[in-house]
Amino acid sequence: MLLRSPLVAGVAALAVAAGGAVALNQGQVTQTVSDQQSAQAFDAVDQPVRGAQPQVSRGVDRQVLAQQAAQQAENRQAALAELTEKSGERATTLARAEQERLKNQWVLPTTGYRLTARFGQSSSLWSTVHTGLDFAAPAGTKIVSVAQGTVTSVGFDGAYGNKTVITLEDGTEVWYCHQSATSVTAGQEVQPGEAIGAVGATGNVTGPHLHLEVRPGGGDPIDPATALADHNVKP
Repeated sequence: MLLRSPLVAGVAALAVAAGGAVALNQGQVTQTVSDQQSAQAFDAVDQPVRGAQPQVSRGVDRQVLAQQAAQQAENRQAALAELTEKSGERATTLARAEQERLKNQWVLPTTGYRLTARFGQSSSLWSTVHTGLDFAAPAGTKIVSVAQGTVTSVGFDGAYGNKTVITLEDGTEVWYCHQSATSVTAGQEVQPGEAIGAVGATGNVTGPHLHLEVRPGGGDPIDPATALADHNVKP
């Protein structure tokens, strides 16, 4: 076995050190290349697509911002104008609906009354069952039309006394009976709440009252209380 001389040992140490330096340098080169590739990849992601012409990059282009703000304002103005138009259309629709509602709105035929006989009751006072609703009130109390319609007849009718018939747009007849006086004529148009006569005691009665009948299509009578309730009126 040969002993290493100091000279040989020194040369060997130097060789080892040099090899380590070379390895270290190679690692640094490898890391540097890797970093450069990552940077290039990052820059590639941040680059615009070839052929495109972006107006804004990382900064804010004031001219583009002004254009977008103007476009936004224009869009908002158009939207508000459309909403205003729709609001006007809705108001018109609501106004028409309100007119239609008022057109179909009924009212009480008289005031200061008490109900004394209801539809369908039986009594020796009537040849059959009671065909209307009786509003007892002092003689001379004003009677008004319950709905919009046309006066189709006014005159004395036996047991009904002085009677006014008003025909509504849908063909329903409303009879107002036992009046002491009438204030409309056949063919006259009347509105809800318009005066047509006065409570009386003409015909077959036991006291002054309004006998109200409702006859859809001019046919058989129905309960006036139900008809009134169907038009938001509760007697």
